Amino acid sequence: MSPLEDAVDAIAHATGFAGVVSVDRGGVNEFAKAYGLAHRGHKIANTVDTRFAIASGTKGLTALAVVSLIEQGVLELSTTARSVLGEDLPLIDDGVTVEHLLAHRSGIGDYFDENAGHEITDYVLPIPVHALATTEQYLAVLDGHPSKFAPGERFSYNNSGYVVLALIAERVDGRSFHDLVRHRVCEPAGMHDTEFLRSDELPGRTAVGYLPIEGASRTNVLHLPVRGSGDGGIYSTVRDVGSFWRAMFGGKIVSSSWVAEMLRPRSQMPSQSRRYGLGFWLPESPGSQDAVMLTGYDAGVSFRSVHRPQAQLTHTVISNSSPGAWPIARLLEEELTQR
Repeated sequence: MSPLEDAVDAIAHATGFAGVVSVDRGGVNEFAKAYGLAHRGHKIANTVDTRFAIASGTKGLTALAVVSLIEQGVLELSTTARSVLGEDLPLIDDGVTVEHLLAHRSGIGDYFDENAGHEITDYVLPIPVHALATTEQYLAVLDGHPSKFAPGERFSYNNSGYVVLALIAERVDGRSFHDLVRHRVCEPAGMHDTEFLRSDELPGRTAVGYLPIEGASRTNVLHLPVRGSGDGGIYSTVRDVGSFWRAMFGGKIVSSSWVAEMLRPRSQMPSQSRRYGLGFWLPESPGSQDAVMLTGYDAGVSFRSVHRPQAQLTHTVISNSSPGAWPIARLLEEELTQR
């Protein structure tokens, strides 16, 4: 047992972590280990092949799907949302472009505002969650939110923006967004276990998400849309996440030049020690070790995957509880950055 595994085990034991931890280097897995239960009621253990929801980690796949349409010539970064949406969502400013939406600089109102002060256990959706199964059905929650600022003015993390991107992609491509992501991202990346699943009919080898309520084992099935869209809700495994990074940087999803464009910083957030490109979080300083990150946090979900292209190093923590991933993710960041 390595010192890193000892340290991960200690944190997992101390925090009651449920999930999977993985470290890959040069395409070879150095460490992968599962902890806790995928289903508490039936005492089903997590395994390294268990599928977990990754919440906003989905945004990276959405961004790549949209950019693949741009590379094909179906869209442009300068395409306005209005030119595709028509009369739908009239409160979206006519100047909002695909690039604004990808960079969280659109200023549109957010149906799921993470800065609104809600507790992770709150019920925040204004309509029954089962009514959100297709991207078009999200129009019911996207509408009616006034703009917060002019397009391009500043960064403001925005879930609505990524559902609008899914709508745009779906309408110009002609197939459902779920099929579009599978065809344009998952299949070329070899992500065979990654899919937008319904939370009310999860298949085998899939973790149920649990809320951080002391003394209870309440699931997240009433808290989130029954099937995700552009802003979150896809399910994946640590193996597929590793395949995703290798495929992305290998030019298998979009060209290397477009990957570089997506990773060009559009915003800097000193308070978070990060910058943001198009769909991906970046280090605060370009002088630091190169790194690209996807992260997700929601009711019954926590996920972080960091990829360092130059070192060909990936470390991923995925959990079926809201607070689960963070202590181990911080440990991996500290330990592996030093190597």
